[in-house]
Amino acid sequence: MYAYIKGKLEARGNDYIILETGGIGYKIATSLATLEAAGQPGREFKVFTYLHVREDVMSLFGFATHEELSTFELLLTVSGVGPKVALSLLSSISPSKFGLAVITDDIKTLTRAPGIGNKMAQRIVLELKDKIKKEQLALNTGADMDMPAAAQGGSKLSEAVSALMVLGYSHVEASKAVAAAFSEELDLESIIRNALKGLVR
Repeated sequence: MYAYIKGKLEARGNDYIILETGGIGYKIATSLATLEAAGQPGREFKVFTYLHVREDVMSLFGFATHEELSTFELLLTVSGVGPKVALSLLSSISPSKFGLAVITDDIKTLTRAPGIGNKMAQRIVLELKDKIKKEQLALNTGADMDMPAAAQGGSKLSEAVSALMVLGYSHVEASKAVAAAFSEELDLESIIRNALKGLVR
């Protein structure tokens, strides 16, 4: 319904902001990273949004980056993961660190988030690894067009770029990260893992 909302930051709480635009104040639940990016009330701010509808309740979630929003939406595809759990994870680790944890089966990193136990973390890894592999096929098949000519044509290259794009990175960001991490000797998972390490800030 809403792709993004841009307006004046009127107020902020521990896990939400209120943006005013067109005479309407939107209460938007958000992550710690987005709260930090929002700064103090009075300035203009933009968030990419997700509208969650459940029975008679509608909740708006917003994030400062496409990466956070994409990771949030990806988490909601996991059985048993709702918006609160997804938000808890995103408030604990960045999208790139989350992607790295999934690719490397790093359960310990995921369980640092409040509300995430071992079983939930294992389910997230299991379902999202599979989800990423499936969604690779649905993305732009020309994902390697910006790669060096010598590297073009490698299916591992395209698949690695697609995997990062599923996690919310732009084609340019994904291509650069994969190009820097690519080696013919590495398998797909290692390429993705190394590319994500390069993206972790």
